[in-house]
Amino acid sequence: MRYLPLTPTDRHEMLAVIGASSIDDLFADVPESARLDGPIHDLPMHASELAVERHMAALARQNTVAGDVPFFLGAGAYRHHVPASVDHLIQRGEFLTAYTPYQPEIAQGTLQMLFEFQTQVAALLGTDVANASMYDGSTACWEAIGMARRITRRGKAILSGGLHPHYVSVAKTMAKYTGDVLDTALPVLGADTDLDALIAKIDDDTSCVVVQYPDILGRIADLTPLADACHAKKALLIAVVTEPVALGALRSPGEMDADIVVGEGQSLGVGLQFGGPYVGLFGCKEKYVRQMPGRLCGQTVDAEGRRGFVLTLSTREQHIRREKATSNICTNSGLCALAFSIHMTLLGEAGLRRLAALNHAGACRAADRLAKVPGVKVVNDTFFDEFTLDIGQEARPVVRALADKGVLAGVSLGRLYPGEAALANGLIVAVTETATDEDIEALATALQEALA
Repeated sequence: MRYLPLTPTDRHEMLAVIGASSIDDLFADVPESARLDGPIHDLPMHASELAVERHMAALARQNTVAGDVPFFLGAGAYRHHVPASVDHLIQRGEFLTAYTPYQPEIAQGTLQMLFEFQTQVAALLGTDVANASMYDGSTACWEAIGMARRITRRGKAILSGGLHPHYVSVAKTMAKYTGDVLDTALPVLGADTDLDALIAKIDDDTSCVVVQYPDILGRIADLTPLADACHAKKALLIAVVTEPVALGALRSPGEMDADIVVGEGQSLGVGLQFGGPYVGLFGCKEKYVRQMPGRLCGQTVDAEGRRGFVLTLSTREQHIRREKATSNICTNSGLCALAFSIHMTLLGEAGLRRLAALNHAGACRAADRLAKVPGVKVVNDTFFDEFTLDIGQEARPVVRALADKGVLAGVSLGRLYPGEAALANGLIVAVTETATDEDIEALATALQEALA
């Protein structure tokens, strides 16, 4: 029998307390078009387990496996080779079951792993401190904006046009409930970043400027002048990194005086996985550590002088009163953080630099080859492993045509910015160490045929 502890009377009383007339009122923020008003008519009311397994397997066979075709998708989620040892180690029972240590000092192994993760992330981002992970990159970005509001006591955030539109969308959703004003813009399909325009917008009401590095088109800029401009107005600079492998080759945002650096850690240790779960990275200057969301693990010694690990700061709603929490997006991606940390440990600093060099070299070869395709222009003057093409016509149908031929050519800007005609011809191409020279040639050949 089903376990339903609440009676209809219980539910009625609970709704009355919060001022809702029905359960449907709790879902008012979900667009009506996305809500079900009854059973899904295309699904049978029941089926045998065997029949469901066969049906789901048939649906799965319709997917294109990333490793089976030339693959150039990126725009915030990247295909890298993950060593088999990563998956083996994260499935050990002591890690797989000890997800969130609510009696933390008992789970010394989990705490030590998180401490090592924080150390690696801080070194990678160039920050003084890093927390024990966030839900994902987009929510980490919003948490940074909220943190800037608490520090500066201002409510206006300036978001670069080069910030991933999904991150912008998450920030807009959350800002509806906090009253933050978000100054947003669209990217321009060209080689220049919008740093000068961002600097011109900073005023005495600005809490922070949010900029992606490299940005959504793959462009790279020196963030130091922007950091100086922010600090001159007592605002904070937030840098967002969606491709952490890039930091094996580029100066870290922290080195350029960014106050808060956040990002998506998926590239290291975590597969594409249909878009999640991923792992958010969050680091900042030490003077802001008490406003940092999430949890912070620290190292200490016990009464006998032996090394031990503790939760030094844990200002999230699962641990303290909700109104005092620095974060109400309180999930930390513990298992994905472990995968990230194992992969980073296997690489080491020298390995990460070699991996970054492989990625950049492959992207350079691809950009040079694709630039020879008639009608194609490489937009970027600078890039790491991802760059943008202007293909001279709407990119979305071209991407679909190439996918039908077994080449996943990249992400069209028309998909990310629907209805924006000035961006419709843009195609973002990501080239990681998994793309071979044969893959690059297949992409160039298929693209030339599609544009002919």
